[in-house]
Amino acid sequence: MTAQTATRPDSGRQQSAREERGNRKRTTPFPLLRGLLPLVVLLSVWELAGSPGSPYFPPPSTWGSALIALWENGVLLAAVVATLTTFSIALGAATVLGAGVGLVVGGSPAADRALGPTFEFARAMPPAAMVPIATLLLGYDETMKVTVVTLAAIWAILLNTRAGVRRIDQTLLDAARSLQLGKLDRIRKVIVPALLPAIFLGVRVAAPIAVVITLLVEILTNVEGVGALIAQSQRTFQPARVYALIVVAGALSFLVNAVLGAIESYVFRYRPSTAGGGE
Repeated sequence: MTAQTATRPDSGRQQSAREERGNRKRTTPFPLLRGLLPLVVLLSVWELAGSPGSPYFPPPSTWGSALIALWENGVLLAAVVATLTTFSIALGAATVLGAGVGLVVGGSPAADRALGPTFEFARAMPPAAMVPIATLLLGYDETMKVTVVTLAAIWAILLNTRAGVRRIDQTLLDAARSLQLGKLDRIRKVIVPALLPAIFLGVRVAAPIAVVITLLVEILTNVEGVGALIAQSQRTFQPARVYALIVVAGALSFLVNAVLGAIESYVFRYRPSTAGGGE
């Protein structure tokens, strides 16, 4: 009887925890729906008040037909693929270069003192200002786009990695020395795993910047992509197509954020169980 009585509070707490998780799952979609409500209201008012012939504010119903026409012509798919290709290559290059340089600079006080002011100057430079220089040096092609977007996205990853190196627990480094790990093994088995949260944080910050700069470069240079389609539609006075392409750009940003969130959740999937085991 005593043992049964002692287990009842634990059973009650477990039941409460299960109910709380169930309630959380049931209520999770509603904040998203509430967040979309102002947008739905705005588009509804726009649809009722707008005129199909308006050169500035065509109703949202006309956006769909413009988007369908672009899709049937094959233009939209090619533009989306071009934009995503530039974004993916640039973000990958920025991640590798930013993490590598951040690791070197964060681990060397002398290099940090020598390069720190240069990093701050380069980070403050507007990416749009690099477009004329990049086009002069590289021309109007994919290489130019990737270069500009990489230079715009690299700083968040580099600076977060540099800060992460400084926050590495000294106990981990002492343990690596006591195990007589070589320099490469120490970086691969100790330093890089410890830096992953800082690197992922930098990537999450850099990704929206990379999307915006990709579209900006395409708009300014008319190199193939969603941004170039937006600029062409604006110059040819097709406002419905412009708004439709802006929606596509927003959907791409949402997709990128969702994919990065899923990757981060997968990489750090062990963290919740570890925390629970500690408690």
